[in-house]
Amino acid sequence: MSEYNRGGPVSLYLHFPFCERKCRYCDFLSGPAGEETREEYVDLLCREIELRAGEITAPSESAAVVDSIFIGGGTPSLMTPVQAARVMDTIRSRYQVLSDAEISMEINPGTVDPLKLLGFKAAGIGRLSIGVQSFDDSELHLLGRIHTAAEARETFHAAREAGFDNINLDLMSALPGQNIETWSHTLKEAVSLGPEHISAYSLIIEEGTPFASLLNAGELPDLPSEEEDRRMYHFTKQFLASEGYRRYEISNYAKAGYECRHNCGYWTGHEYLGLGLGASSCLGSERFRNPDKMNDYRKAVNDTNEYDPVNAMRRERQTLTREDRMEEFMFLGLRMTEGVSEKEFEKRFGVKMEDIYGGMLHRHLEQNVIRRTPDHRIALTEYGLDVASYVMADYLL
Repeated sequence: MSEYNRGGPVSLYLHFPFCERKCRYCDFLSGPAGEETREEYVDLLCREIELRAGEITAPSESAAVVDSIFIGGGTPSLMTPVQAARVMDTIRSRYQVLSDAEISMEINPGTVDPLKLLGFKAAGIGRLSIGVQSFDDSELHLLGRIHTAAEARETFHAAREAGFDNINLDLMSALPGQNIETWSHTLKEAVSLGPEHISAYSLIIEEGTPFASLLNAGELPDLPSEEEDRRMYHFTKQFLASEGYRRYEISNYAKAGYECRHNCGYWTGHEYLGLGLGASSCLGSERFRNPDKMNDYRKAVNDTNEYDPVNAMRRERQTLTREDRMEEFMFLGLRMTEGVSEKEFEKRFGVKMEDIYGGMLHRHLEQNVIRRTPDHRIALTEYGLDVASYVMADYLL
């Protein structure tokens, strides 16, 4: 029984930290590992799923209700279908997974074949997010990806043949040496395949990555100028809109009804439990992370004597104050093009949004970076979306 869950459905995030080869831009918790290590990890992950089920079960429930599951990485498609089925079966044995739950898995071209995709489908995966990044082979090589543009297309077609009718393509812009022509080629190639969802992110070169070292040494092609970057940004939203993809979040576009429900949960304050190495959680008013070192994670899961999942697994624990939660409601919610609800703000916090952020709201309305909608929501304008990071930062109390 848990004091952390308000009783509503929760989302599960499962982290699979292994990949064939670390990409040159990647700063995620991931890295290569052999089959034996991956098999041990699946054992540990299934054990953690079992041990922590009671942590999010409300008093009125026999099992916690789950409305979305996202398996990310790393490269989860390095799992075998048998391993994926074990993970999904373990979840279903301990949690009440809703019949219409969104169940997503990240996959990378070069790590799947038609039989493997059929196995993932049979395991209960309903949505795929394919890490394409680019349809330009020279850009893929620069990024350190293990696949070609042709293999990305083959993976998409194989996924369709396996029965997947909800597919996202991850794409990356503002790459070294990229320009509007090469980026528009990637976007047009992606749209020609007809995915239900497209995520289009700008590259951020993070400290500690090979890209950062190459950049500091002057060994990367020139990054696009600010003007070229803006051209790519504006082309993205205009072209995708013309092709029937609605922008529902700063970097995400979907055909009607195919918005990623799991990710929308992050932006709207939905509770989620992270499982696996280094996975983050937010339950009730507490945010925390799992151990991010394999030895620590193994010890926490295997130490079943008087097992206490709260103390064993929860690291970097932070109790969110009322002000923290107000900030997150605004800062994260404004990422969504529909914005944030003034009525929901008052319901959650017992005070009107105007009473907390009145001066800021009036100034932003005058600056035309936000707008009020007829249904009492505050949303970024088109101009506001262009300068979103600056606008949203103003709502940090």
